[in-house]
Amino acid sequence: MIQYVRATETGTDVIYNAFQRGFSDYMIPLKISKEDFEARFFGPEGNQKEHSFVALDGQEPVGLALGGVKTYESVKTMRCGTLAIHPDYRGKGISARLMDLHREEAIAASCKQLFLEVIAGNDRAIAFYNKRGYRKFYDIFFFTLADAGKLGNPSIPEGGRISRVTFQEFAAVIQAWKYFHVNWQNDLDYQELDDRHIYYILYIKDNPVGCLSVTSGGKISMLVVDIRYRGQGAATALLAFARDELSIAKFSASTPNNALLECFLERSGFTRDNLSLHEMYILL
Repeated sequence: MIQYVRATETGTDVIYNAFQRGFSDYMIPLKISKEDFEARFFGPEGNQKEHSFVALDGQEPVGLALGGVKTYESVKTMRCGTLAIHPDYRGKGISARLMDLHREEAIAASCKQLFLEVIAGNDRAIAFYNKRGYRKFYDIFFFTLADAGKLGNPSIPEGGRISRVTFQEFAAVIQAWKYFHVNWQNDLDYQELDDRHIYYILYIKDNPVGCLSVTSGGKISMLVVDIRYRGQGAATALLAFARDELSIAKFSASTPNNALLECFLERSGFTRDNLSLHEMYILL
């Protein structure tokens, strides 16, 4: 008989084993150590053990639903960070029960919506989520610039300067401009918990007109320019400045349904990857 327990009632080994077994045949190989799993999935990813559940067959972990609660774009949200079922236990109702517990947990926490991401083309999973009431609202696309040198050496707009700043300085500017949708892994909460990020602001006459957050490995989380200064080279200047200061050889970026940003990336030499995700929601 399958038992369902809150993740706080098990150790990290059990949670990690459930994750590893559930993704053992996943369409994208997931190779991550227990330490990195703990640091990432219960760190920036925002999952919380008190909102997560493990399915056990005796002492063996056979299923896992990770959940986390936060205010996301002004709405208190429960996100499913992972749903993983051991291949030998699929089709037995375990995923349905875990998602029932996940929804009940969201309601008990006074959340107003459920949210998850799923790989486009994973038709079985998408059909499962559709059946449970989830609807797709956004697509997330991924882009790569294999040779960061293709950006050239653009000039900073006249009267401008680029400064490396703290997260708090960066967030203050972004929050004043935040009129666009940001995917979970790029939002400010995620960045604050991910110490790999480095932040830049382009100032013109001491007024912030462009912002970039990027890792030393070239992963771009936010690239935003004030609408009054778009089309004047601000975004390219920010990227080139970070490339030169951090010795970045390759850039990567992700964005949900942002035609303006997608067109900029493609004009700058980025290519769109084959992988994409759906963002799916249930309003409670």
